[in-house]
Amino acid sequence: MKIRPVILCGGAGTRLWPNTNKHQAKQFIDFGGWTLIQKTLERIKNSIFDYPIISTNLKYLKQVKKVLKKSKIKRYKIVLEPAKKNTAPAILAAALIKDVPLKQSLMFFAADHLIEKSSILNRAINKNKINLDSKNIFIFGIKPTNPSSEYGYFLTKKIKGNINKVIKFIEKPKFGKAKQVIKKKGYWNSGMVFLRKDSIINNFKKYELKTFKNCLKAVNKAKLKNNTYYLNKSSFVKTPEKSFDYAILEKSKQINGIKLDIPWSDLGSWKEISKIFKKNKSKYFKKKNVYYRPWGRYVNLFEGENFLIKELTINPKSSISLQKHYHRSEHWMITQGKPLITINRNKYLKKVNESVFIPQRAVHRIENNYKQAVKIIEVQIGSILKESDIVRYQDIYGRIK
Repeated sequence: MKIRPVILCGGAGTRLWPNTNKHQAKQFIDFGGWTLIQKTLERIKNSIFDYPIISTNLKYLKQVKKVLKKSKIKRYKIVLEPAKKNTAPAILAAALIKDVPLKQSLMFFAADHLIEKSSILNRAINKNKINLDSKNIFIFGIKPTNPSSEYGYFLTKKIKGNINKVIKFIEKPKFGKAKQVIKKKGYWNSGMVFLRKDSIINNFKKYELKTFKNCLKAVNKAKLKNNTYYLNKSSFVKTPEKSFDYAILEKSKQINGIKLDIPWSDLGSWKEISKIFKKNKSKYFKKKNVYYRPWGRYVNLFEGENFLIKELTINPKSSISLQKHYHRSEHWMITQGKPLITINRNKYLKKVNESVFIPQRAVHRIENNYKQAVKIIEVQIGSILKESDIVRYQDIYGRIK
C-alpha cells in the first residue's frame, strides 16, 4: 500500500501581512513563477506516494483546483472545512474520509513550506513506513542552521531499532534558550507528521474524544461532489479549536522523531523570504530594473501582489534621505556592511543577517559611514509601491523641494 500524502492548505498567511486586510494566503503567493503549494505538489510526484488529499476551506477551493490542474494532478480528494479550527480537526477529518483504509500510512505536509533536497525527505519517509503501528506517531525535525525564536524544537533519545523517541517539546524559545536547545542537539519541529489512520483514531479517542466524535459526525454527514468532501458544518463547528501539537503530540507517549539535515523554511517572515531572494538573486536580476541614485543604486527583483522585493546598495560615506511613506511598510534584511539605521528618534547599528521593520509613517534613514558598501534586501508592503510615496525631511543631495 502506497503512502497517502495529505496537504494542509487552510492557512491565511496573516503573519506576513500585519495591520492589513489585504493579506494573501502564503501558499498561493506568486514569488516569481512559483508558489509554495506548487512546490509541495511537485514533491509528492514520487512512486512512494498515492494520490493526494488536500485539506482546505471554501475560500481557497478555486485556487486549489487551479493549481492541481496546473500541476497536472488528475486524481485527488479535497476535504473542505466549514470553519477554521486549527490543525487537529483538519488532520483528523482528512484521515476519516472513506477513501482512506484503516491501516493506511498518511504523510501530512503543510502547503506553505519550502523544502530542498526532497529526495532525502522521501527516503526517510519510505524507510520509516515499516515502523508505523496503531499508536505511534513520527514527526520530522530539521537540523537548525541558527538559533531561532520562530520555530518550536524537540529533544530525543535513541531507543530500540535505532528509533529516536521524542522526550521533550520546546515551543518557540527566546534566542538564549534556543542556543541551549541546539547545544543539546535539539531539532526544529517542522510540523510534518507521519502515521497510520488507526493511530490517528486511537490517539484522538484517548486524548481528544470530543474532537473525534464531532469530526466523525462531520465526515459521515459530509456531501461528496466533484472529488470534494463538504464537511457538515453543524458538527464540525463543535470541535475545539486546537493545534495537532497541543491536542495530541504533547500528550502522546509514543512520539518518535525523524531527523533531517536539509534546507527547510516555512517562509513565515519576510526575513526568510528575503533570504530566498538573496540566494537566488541572479534568477531575478534584470538590467532594465537597475536604478541609480546619488547614494548608490537599487534593483527591483520581483513585484508581487501588494509587495515589492528589491536590493539596495548604499555606497561608502553615503545616505538615503530621512523619509517616510504613507502607503507602505518595509522590511529590511542586511546582507553586507554595517548600516546606521534611523527609525523615528532611535538609531541602530545593524550587522549582516539582522533585520529591521519600518512601519507606515515611521521616519527612517539608512546611513553608511564605512568604506564597504551596504547591501539590503528590502520588501515593501502596501497599496502604493512607487517613488511617489516618499516624503523627504532631510537629504544631503539637495532633493527636497
